[in-house]
Amino acid sequence: MNVGTLKINGRDARILIDTGAQRSFVSEAFASGFNGPHVPMTQTLLVSTPLGDDIERDSHYASCEVEVEGQNLTCDFVPLSMIEFDAILGMDWLEKHHARVDCYTKILELEGGEGLTLRFEGDRGKSNSCIISAVRARDMMRKGCHAYLAYVVDKTKEEIDINDVRVVCKYPDVFPKDLPGLPPDREIEFVIEVEPDTKPISIPPYRMAPAELNELKTQLQELLDNGFIRPSHSPWGAPVLFVKKKDGTLRMCIDYRQLNKATIKNRYPLPRIDDLFDQLRGATVFSKIDLRSGYHQLKIKENDIPKSAFRTRYGHFEFLVMSFALTNAPTAFMDLMNRVFHKYLDRFVIVFIDDILIYSKSEEEHKEHLILVLETLREKQLYAKFSKCEFWLREIGFLGHVISGSGIAVDNKKIEAITEWERPRNVKEIRSFLGLAGYYRKFVEKFSVLASPLTKLTRKGAKFVWDDRCEKGFLELKKRLTEAPVLALPRQGMGYDVYSDASIQGLGCVLMQDGRVIAYASRQLKKHEVNYPTHDLELGAVVFALKIWSHYLYGETCHIYTDHKSLKYVFTQKELNMRQRRWMELIKDYHLVIEYHPGKANVVADALSRKNSSGALLTSLRALRARLEVSSDGALLARFEVRPTLLDEIKNGQETDEELMKVRERMLAGPVEDFRERDDGLLLFRDRVCVPSDDGLRKSILEEAHSSAYAMHPGGTEMYRDLKESYWWSGMKREIAEYISKCLTCQQVKAEHQHPAGLLQPLSIPEWKWEHVTMDFVVGLPRTIKNYDAVWVVVDRLTKSAHFLPINTTYALERLAKLYVDEIVRLHGVPITIVSDRDPRFTSRFWPKFQESMGTKLKFSTAFHPQTDGQSERVIQILEDMLRACALEFQGSWDNHLALVEFAYNNSYQASIGMPPYEALYGRRCRTPLCWEEVGMTKLESTELVEITKSKVKMIRDRLKAAQDRQKSYADKRRRALEFKVGDEVFLKVSPWKGIIRFQSRGKLNPRYIGPFVILERIGAVAYRLQLTPELEKIHNVFHVSMLKKYIPDPSHVLEKPPVEIREDLNYAVQPVRILDRQVKKLRSKKVPMVKILWKSDRVEEETWETEASMKEQYAFLFG
Repeated sequence: MNVGTLKINGRDARILIDTGAQRSFVSEAFASGFNGPHVPMTQTLLVSTPLGDDIERDSHYASCEVEVEGQNLTCDFVPLSMIEFDAILGMDWLEKHHARVDCYTKILELEGGEGLTLRFEGDRGKSNSCIISAVRARDMMRKGCHAYLAYVVDKTKEEIDINDVRVVCKYPDVFPKDLPGLPPDREIEFVIEVEPDTKPISIPPYRMAPAELNELKTQLQELLDNGFIRPSHSPWGAPVLFVKKKDGTLRMCIDYRQLNKATIKNRYPLPRIDDLFDQLRGATVFSKIDLRSGYHQLKIKENDIPKSAFRTRYGHFEFLVMSFALTNAPTAFMDLMNRVFHKYLDRFVIVFIDDILIYSKSEEEHKEHLILVLETLREKQLYAKFSKCEFWLREIGFLGHVISGSGIAVDNKKIEAITEWERPRNVKEIRSFLGLAGYYRKFVEKFSVLASPLTKLTRKGAKFVWDDRCEKGFLELKKRLTEAPVLALPRQGMGYDVYSDASIQGLGCVLMQDGRVIAYASRQLKKHEVNYPTHDLELGAVVFALKIWSHYLYGETCHIYTDHKSLKYVFTQKELNMRQRRWMELIKDYHLVIEYHPGKANVVADALSRKNSSGALLTSLRALRARLEVSSDGALLARFEVRPTLLDEIKNGQETDEELMKVRERMLAGPVEDFRERDDGLLLFRDRVCVPSDDGLRKSILEEAHSSAYAMHPGGTEMYRDLKESYWWSGMKREIAEYISKCLTCQQVKAEHQHPAGLLQPLSIPEWKWEHVTMDFVVGLPRTIKNYDAVWVVVDRLTKSAHFLPINTTYALERLAKLYVDEIVRLHGVPITIVSDRDPRFTSRFWPKFQESMGTKLKFSTAFHPQTDGQSERVIQILEDMLRACALEFQGSWDNHLALVEFAYNNSYQASIGMPPYEALYGRRCRTPLCWEEVGMTKLESTELVEITKSKVKMIRDRLKAAQDRQKSYADKRRRALEFKVGDEVFLKVSPWKGIIRFQSRGKLNPRYIGPFVILERIGAVAYRLQLTPELEKIHNVFHVSMLKKYIPDPSHVLEKPPVEIREDLNYAVQPVRILDRQVKKLRSKKVPMVKILWKSDRVEEETWETEASMKEQYAFLFG
């Protein structure tokens, strides 16, 4: 039989394991607390009591839950009148769960779910006594019971002997009473490395009381006898002091504070307590080994021994082994222990400095684990103190917590210090209390909210006023810690539940698995979060839970329960603000299911009060971005204030940033290179404010430095140079470059300071003369007497010969078609192809139909990229220069000289073909007064002429090919390859309307790019078809790559329609508002009246000087 305590239906019950009972029974008194009624059995049960009575029972309590090591095993209990026990677990329950009973050790093993072995250890060496009345004792003796007269002696064994402990008894050499002397040479030695140029530090001894001097003499002798210290002549020296232990004895300590300040810190990491405990899931048997004077088991490096010297009344000594007060001692010993137990770490061993915890799922497994650990200690000559070790326990204290198969609980011995803590009288005492209580914050729901009144008193400049809220929070924290629950250990692959909640007071969340709490987390709202709308606060609580428990939740299915219904639809919500978009980037990395849990039902995480009679008022005040404060009587006070809160936000963020917190922890042990703390508590890096890893905060700083009225969108280098004077964070330069690259304004208005995009793509070389031609119009010329105001330029792509036809821009297309036939087709026949720009005359329905009927194929240049028809553009430049020269030299209308201009051009040398166009076309030089004698009266036979012509065409084609290759080589040096993919988004380059000839450039303050637009198709090597908006539907949607610029998206961008009206020629128009001034400008011998015009587009106003004549012609209303 086995006796012990188990939970039945959630209540502690004194139980008896009885292999002689066929059924399981429950005390009627205990069963009265069950929720459900007992139900009838299929047949009546006859129960024989130990006193020989027979009792009939026809009902039982079905499927009651018996909790063993955190798992519930069902049992049917028959109610019975019992006093000694609350329940008897009989053979029906034992057989059902395949029980194995060890009568000697009082251990019962059962089979639980998932093949786990559950163990119940009964009370050993304890007899169950029950006080009965004298009348009942007489009745029992009358029925034949034996009575004995006995007395009880309270005698317990003071100490457990090593020989009484299984497995451990075979390793007495690992647990000596004293260390056997100097430790052996190990993998590492303790090094004391000081800052360069540090002079030896020597401090006089402290004065001591007579009792302390006696103790000093005794302990010095012990250290000398063990060989741990030796007399020293070192120039270094630290004083000695004593600290009283809990048992009243004195511990000798060396005051190495000055040496520690000069010591270069060892950055070897100490493990997080939470991470250690996470390895214990599934463990039910534990042992703990505490090394004997662990630090004295590691030698100091020979060269550094003099630095460990200390000065006393009885002499100058130095340590040969590591001393306790040296700054790098914990990290050095942690390094040693990790090396020693490397094979077993996180399998069945966790180590924290000199404390070793062995954990196992069964006793057989624990035996193997203990042997491996003890063999390792024996091999490495590491020694433990048996009196501080514990073995074969189901529940064990470790690092201030109590660990068992059920989970983790707070150590009541540690909590006593908190519960007995007197009311703090100053800020220092508050910080001490919160430091100790905060160690157990994961056990306390809404810890941050409860501690809020206390933390406010610790802020710089806060008055120390202990009011009712402080008292209430202080007492409630102590109460919650004494009632702290047992937290379950997480199991991988089982999924998690997170209950989140938020209010104006703070964020709270609970992590659960299988209905058991794993951890609580909470924090107060930061200053800028107080003004968040409710939806953002609730989503922020979810993000807070994901960040703090990412090591549990990443890669696991997680159900988020919130009492804010709209969060269920956050994944399908179309309109998200910038903050929500940033959070969604984090959330999408997790496998989440967000569930709505009504406020009244969300009893786990609804830690923050919902009582508020001023909901509408709060909503309005939040919309106004007012600062809200709650006074002690609950009244709401709204006030508007403008003051620099950025440094306050940075300071609050520094207190929660993990990396900066680590820096502060290192600073507690001594100075940290490049870091220091300012008087107001701000952490600085090289005298620059350290900005915490808070995306919102860094975004605010970047926006202020780039987009504010005082910044006006500087470039990356300028912005970095400005910011680095005041702020620092890791990767700042990269984040600045990334931020600017995504700035919508910069993408739209800043010019690209790099080579044009798109490599040169020459047209194919024609096979014969006038088969492939180009054409374009020269417009904007002064109107002549014959009413001409433009020139139609037609050029042969092979011979470069050209015709210049005077026209009027108002000519109908039919008239242009007749002129084309009369002057081009008549002389050269019908071309195979015509390359032209997208002039409306060429893109109208008539012209393509006309050319199609003649068998000519039209090829249009890429929209707004005149370089495609570079030949026509170059000829037009020559034509304009010649016309300008004619106007100056020969006076008169330009059309009178157009025939001479055409003659001169066709007889001028063209480098690309190595001869004049006339010679290329006709095979011989043209007669002119200058070259009459050169040409002469030469006569050629027809066959000769054919051969010469063929050879000249071949020569021209070869020269053109060489010229094209040369031009491409030169051009590509000043160009860059640029390609886009279908589906990419790009900006489209635009420019101010150049319909009026101006003395001053216009439109400089308007955007250079509009869009973005999606690429639908790639056309050839350097052109793309875009999906334009309805406002631009009249514009041809194929553009050369040089007109495009890649759009870098960002969630903060708000894309609007183009701010100005875009014309079909991809220029935008601006309108004159009024004339501001007048003047007369002298140009050579001519006086030109000028007017100063105020122009206005949708965004900006500009002023330029224009000719009065051109303005009157275009905008007569200005002169009315």
